[in-house]
Amino acid sequence: MPTSEELNRLAEAVARSADRQAFAALFKHFAPRVKTYLVRLGTSDGLAEELTQEAMVLVWRKAASFDAARASVSTWIFTIARNLRVDHFRRLGNRIVDAQEPDAEEAPDSLPQPDELLLIHQREAGLRQALDKLPAEQARVLRLSFYEEQPHAQIARELGIPLGTVKSRVRLAVMHLRRLLDGLE
Repeated sequence: MPTSEELNRLAEAVARSADRQAFAALFKHFAPRVKTYLVRLGTSDGLAEELTQEAMVLVWRKAASFDAARASVSTWIFTIARNLRVDHFRRLGNRIVDAQEPDAEEAPDSLPQPDELLLIHQREAGLRQALDKLPAEQARVLRLSFYEEQPHAQIARELGIPLGTVKSRVRLAVMHLRRLLDGLE
């Protein structure tokens, strides 16, 4: 499992020289994680696969816009995937609202409605704001654990801290997030 720094270097290699091997390594690492992330957001399996492919194509095409100083490559890639999902449902919602003719396609009941998409977007924004209020060390451990899906032992090695400290930070961060999201702080 590559470290965040190794993943950043792979993305930079793709940006600098269109390095196909670096992109293959990024694809192998992120494609299954992005698909899982999209499915967890409520996206159907088939659409999640399609959006994952589209996200990875954008990673290849827009690698030059990646800036490791602003975010890790995983944050950048997951943001691309999330934005593609939101755009997909916005387009679908607009087509459904505008389609008045009798033979127009209707969305299956399993697709989120525009108000549900708005609620999802608001929750995501609230979570991002709450994450920004966490102490830096707690936020970093949470991002590595939940967004990058790294095991606690790997996080401990990467950050050079004891495993127990990683677990404590995750627990404290989750408790702190709950208080922030419940409006108690």
